[in-house]
Amino acid sequence: MPGTVPNASDPVELSTGPALAVAAAVREGRVTARAVLEATLARIEAVDPLLNAFTAVTAGRARAEADAIDRARAEGKPLGALAGVPFAVKNLFDLAGLRTLAGSKINRDHAPAKRDAALVERLTAAGAVCVGALNMGEYAYDFTGENLHEGPSRNPHDLEHMSGGSSGGSGSAVGGRLVPLSLGSDTNGSIRVPSSFCGIFGLKPTYGRLSRARTFPFVASFDHLGPFARTVADLAATYDALIGADADDPSLAAVAPEPTTPALARGGEGLRVAVLGGWFARQGTPQAYDAVARAARALGAKASVELPEVELARASAYLVTMAEGAALHRDRLRERPKDFDPAVRERLLAGAALPNAWILKAQKFRRWFHDRALELFSDWDVLIAPATPVPAPRVGQTTFELDGREMLVRPNIGIYTQPISFIGLPVVAAPMPGGERLPIAVQLIAAPWREADALRAAAVLEAAGLAFAPPPVV
Repeated sequence: MPGTVPNASDPVELSTGPALAVAAAVREGRVTARAVLEATLARIEAVDPLLNAFTAVTAGRARAEADAIDRARAEGKPLGALAGVPFAVKNLFDLAGLRTLAGSKINRDHAPAKRDAALVERLTAAGAVCVGALNMGEYAYDFTGENLHEGPSRNPHDLEHMSGGSSGGSGSAVGGRLVPLSLGSDTNGSIRVPSSFCGIFGLKPTYGRLSRARTFPFVASFDHLGPFARTVADLAATYDALIGADADDPSLAAVAPEPTTPALARGGEGLRVAVLGGWFARQGTPQAYDAVARAARALGAKASVELPEVELARASAYLVTMAEGAALHRDRLRERPKDFDPAVRERLLAGAALPNAWILKAQKFRRWFHDRALELFSDWDVLIAPATPVPAPRVGQTTFELDGREMLVRPNIGIYTQPISFIGLPVVAAPMPGGERLPIAVQLIAAPWREADALRAAAVLEAAGLAFAPPPVV
């Protein structure tokens, strides 16, 4: 069940509790931002050697930010919605003064970033305190959280198991209660997979909703950025701090920002919810389908609906990912091939060899598949599907069995997430612990620009005691 409310003035308890509890305590003067930060840094020092979530801890920067918040409060100045809340970011976000590694060896030779990524600036403006950069799969081409150069980030519920990828450090840090919030990216499932494996909430917004300025790309037509948190209210508040126009990102859609926190109070009122069947009801474990069934009962979802040609959508997503990724890394592949993780290099090289006619056909199909999904949303507000077919495999595990078939881990962890990324729909991954040692999540999928609907559905599951972030073993 959800954890107890932390002591309202104990910085150690607050540092491992909800983000909004930290912000309230700091604003009300019950605790200083510096005290919460020091408790956070102490836990990172003690626990991160087990999890390997961080690639850099920015203690000096964080102390300066926390002290500035405490001075502002002492001077009677208003504080932001996330005042004093520690957070960390996947190391493809620029942090001023740090090299943006993107999980790679090659990027270690780059100059340090001169300015923070846009979303980091927005969280800082809301009062959050940046404590560092987080481990990730090389160039975000990964579902496991295993990095050849930095070592694997590990699952906070069993250190022998994967955190999921490619935002593995982001999931591990929040699931392991090193920080209340983190930022990650999701191209084919890289927010939702770590959310499922690490037992936390994650939000992949609508494609084009959040600024990607000053982040290292992977697949320009698929890349999404978004937050991780341990409660729905924290996830919504973080997302609300991130939305807004940005002239530095030409891919940002000209859609007015819509804060989601006010909508949470409505709960499930008026939400039309169905379960995605067909492809999404095959190839998973009983634990994955039990999570969907429990979510469906709580949300009153009695209908099952299907998206047509999902398998073709997943195949098309693979083709576009490989081709765009190869184009991005063409010079690096030519000049420094031995500095890539071989598994990443071979997929990129394969992408470079794909016929253009195949990519054009995949992109045409993408529009058709998008339109079929929108037809479903004329009748339904939220669709439920598994987030991953299995709980977290072991670190280094290469295959698992599904429906009596042995399947490769790396390409098949994302069988339920890739088709949704392909058409840019907003999704909340909601952890649904069922008594097992390793958690698993469901996807709550909404219509474009309707992040509030997915968050409302997650809030219903949380209020029912079904969706929550279980305590880690570390």
